[in-house]
Amino acid sequence: MNLKSVTLALLVVLIWGVNFSVIKFGLEELPPILFSSLRFFIVAIPAIFFIPFPKTSIWNVLGVGLFLGVLKFSFLFIAMKADASAGISSLLLQAQVIFTIILSVIIFKEKISTSQLIGMLIAFTGFGFFFFNVNTNITFLGLILILSAAIFWSISNIIMKQIKGVNLLHFMVWVSLIPPLPLFILSYIFETHEPLTLLFNSSIKTWTSLAYTGYISTLVAFAIWGWLLKNYNTALVTPFALLIPVVGIVSSNILLNEQLTNIEAIGGILILSGLCISMLGKKIVNFLENKKST
Repeated sequence: MNLKSVTLALLVVLIWGVNFSVIKFGLEELPPILFSSLRFFIVAIPAIFFIPFPKTSIWNVLGVGLFLGVLKFSFLFIAMKADASAGISSLLLQAQVIFTIILSVIIFKEKISTSQLIGMLIAFTGFGFFFFNVNTNITFLGLILILSAAIFWSISNIIMKQIKGVNLLHFMVWVSLIPPLPLFILSYIFETHEPLTLLFNSSIKTWTSLAYTGYISTLVAFAIWGWLLKNYNTALVTPFALLIPVVGIVSSNILLNEQLTNIEAIGGILILSGLCISMLGKKIVNFLENKKST
């Protein structure tokens, strides 16, 4: 990857990492399901009138819209409203990597490499630290909600894994058309009967949060990420995602003054180490073996 591409990859990491803190700002005034509904609405409208439907089955769009848009983000935003800090959320959500590997083994009969198995065991040990250290930056309910969100994300990953040669930006725009209506109905039933009043009384900070999560985090970041995946090997691009929770934790400290406890820091290091080994372990071993042979 050249310097321009590395810079773009790091820009996406920055956008997605900071996104967790920005979401917190929006959730100060809006209930989580309504916020999620609006986030997808502003992505889909008016973009769908200018962007063609992706070259894939409508069932793939509906599936990702349900599991990623409706379920994953609802569970994540509900947790972040009162039960989880932004930094911890950005870290624990990366459990989706482990769940995706497990689902790939079950559904596609993929083999788990030794490095993946070791990495998963280390990461699960790290997650265990949070189960025994709740009620500081995350409650037990928040932990369950975020890990559930990670499972729903991994299911959408499996759906997208089967899709070949699709423009990722086009796909995400049309996926964003699915969640707004069911989320708005759920919000109306369980959160508020006066959504318009809430919106009209929202501050500039809330509207900025919506704009950031919708346009910057979704449209801009996915457009760049899709371009990177199109022009480079996936193995070169995806490891950059490991930096997202690092940016998430640092930015939440700066923007929200969140602090990790010692136990959380140890758990976070174990999780990130496990994810690195799972994603990069085999490549590192092959690199060392090739270098040794030469």
